[in-house]
Order: sequence, then structure tokens, then C-alpha cells
Amino acid sequence: MTNAVMENILTRRTIRRFLTEQIQEEELQTVLDAGMYAPSAGGRQSVLFVVSQDKEVNEKLGKIKKKNSHVKMSTDTIYISKEQPSIADDPNIMNAFYDAPTVITLFVPKDFLYGPYDASAAAENMLLAAHSVGLGSCYIGSAWDSFRDPFGQEILKKWDIRTDYYAALHVLLGYPKEKEAPKGKERKEGRIIRV
Repeated sequence: MTNAVMENILTRRTIRRFLTEQIQEEELQTVLDAGMYAPSAGGRQSVLFVVSQDKEVNEKLGKIKKKNSHVKMSTDTIYISKEQPSIADDPNIMNAFYDAPTVITLFVPKDFLYGPYDASAAAENMLLAAHSVGLGSCYIGSAWDSFRDPFGQEILKKWDIRTDYYAALHVLLGYPKEKEAPKGKERKEGRIIRV
């Protein structure tokens, strides 16, 4: 069965190469609305969405993230993407935000068990909404390490982030540099178990 929602899900791809042009406000608002309407445990709606379109800040935080990620480098047979390499695929990529013009950081309460799951649900909605309006997007997990130095701590204060919250993940947005999206990987068999 195919419909517009399923078509969007089946054709969405992670994008790590962006044009420098900033996205339109209407597109950004569509993505944010999708995140705001994501399911959340108990309907708490506790995820905070911080939008940064400051090139200098995004670049610095992306470099901090790369430095603190300690990723295990890919091999010839185990890799993230050959078409659009990640920081694990190419040691020459120094910015873990891939120069995306818009970076949205999702913050969650430190003392709420389901915060990271709520952020992940919001991020998935945002990625799908981004694709539906022609934007490229990329999900970056474990965002807390982007703020693990004096500059990051200064930015948290500048953004007035509550001290009882932490950065769960980032959603990168921008216009894709390539006209064609990366090819999707074949779906692995045997992952559905009917009982």
C-alpha cells in the first residue's frame, strides 16, 4: 500500500553535503511544527528545540562534537556512507555538522527517563517533514558532547538553557548539494518476527 506518507518515508535519505544558502523561514517552521507535534511520554512535551543559524557558532560546535566523538573509523567493509561520508568515514571531515546552515539542538530534562526517546520521536518527525519540503537533513546523536568545552558551556549560557536540561541530539538542515539523493540500502531480511 502506497500513500504520500509512506512515499516520504521510503524516499527520505540522510544528507551530509549542503549548499551554503540558508533555508526559508516557512520551511524551518514546518520542520519545527513536526517536532512539536511528535508523541511524548505522558504528553509532557518537555523537549526544547534550539535553532542556530549562526554559521560561526555551528562550525565551532561541530568541531567540538567531532573532537569529542572518538569515533571508530570505518573500514572498506564497515562504513556509514561511501556516497556522503560521515566523520567516521573520512578523517578529513572536521565539522560533525557537515557545514549545515541550520542546526537544531533538542534538549531534554536530565531527570526524565523518557526524555531521549521523546527527542528521538521529535527528530524523526522533523527529518520526514524536512524531506517533504525539499530540505536535506541529518540526525546527529549524543549532542551533549558538542558542549563539552568552555565555548560550548558559554553557548549554553548565551542560549539560556536550563541547567536541569541536556542536549540529546541535533537535527541538521539545509538544501542538498547534490541533485540526486544517496541510494538507499537494501532492507535486511529476517528482522520481522511474527508470533
